[in-house]
Amino acid sequence: MPIVEVVDLFKRYGDVPAVDHIGFVVESGEVFGILGPNGAGKTTTLEIMEGLRRPDGGRAVVDGVDVQHHPREVRSRIGMQLQQAGFFERLTVDETLQLFAAFHRRALPVSDVIHRLQLDEKRRARVDTLSGGQLQRLSVAVALINDPRIVFLDEPTTGLDPQARRALWEVIGSFRREGRTVILTTHYMEVIRTHAPGTTVSVLLGGGQVRFDVLPGVQTVQQANGEVILLTSDPLGTVHALMELNRSGEAIFQQLRVEEATLEDVFLQLTGRRLRE
Repeated sequence: MPIVEVVDLFKRYGDVPAVDHIGFVVESGEVFGILGPNGAGKTTTLEIMEGLRRPDGGRAVVDGVDVQHHPREVRSRIGMQLQQAGFFERLTVDETLQLFAAFHRRALPVSDVIHRLQLDEKRRARVDTLSGGQLQRLSVAVALINDPRIVFLDEPTTGLDPQARRALWEVIGSFRREGRTVILTTHYMEVIRTHAPGTTVSVLLGGGQVRFDVLPGVQTVQQANGEVILLTSDPLGTVHALMELNRSGEAIFQQLRVEEATLEDVFLQLTGRRLRE
């Protein structure tokens, strides 16, 4: 059974559909990303799943609980990231987490969460003195304080510099290793499309001779470690042509993989170097 199931979800504001009959499932222990530009309905979708907003149609089931009928039960099982507006600016980091811990029947030790989010040096600092990266880490700490099975994060890395963003992604990755499910939103799609457009299709050729550069959409062809890597502007057309070649016997593929561009590809495109270099 999936830990989250969204079916035909719909939400309208006036004449504008903010969430237009979407559906998806999230498996337990998965990091599930909702990707889209600003105004695409990402936050509204999260708020419906969190029991903070009622949909106009469809349903969302979180950890086996119907959100529309039992929103408080859902909120007791999940962790939610808060934006800066949700904090009391004159409280310290420690006081803020103590406060949110008191809202729950079960909570992790505040000291452990502070250390986990690398906020030890700011433990006695007031919220209004924190940097953007420290505020984001505090918001993730609040989402973790009640030891939830499912963590909802809304644009967790927005406004962070590359180093702070990478550190926060490492924390999010550690949630998955602990068996938690993470559902997050991001709009970095525009950055990827601008600086690293296209899709990569990788094939491990088991036999045959193929002119890959004449396939639909193929822009560049590279070979590495016995694998042919194609950058294509038409992934469906490229894959369809490859499958036809395999079906006709003109080429035999032991493996075929399709990957969208990543933020590392953006870094490579802009600097000419991989992150590890």
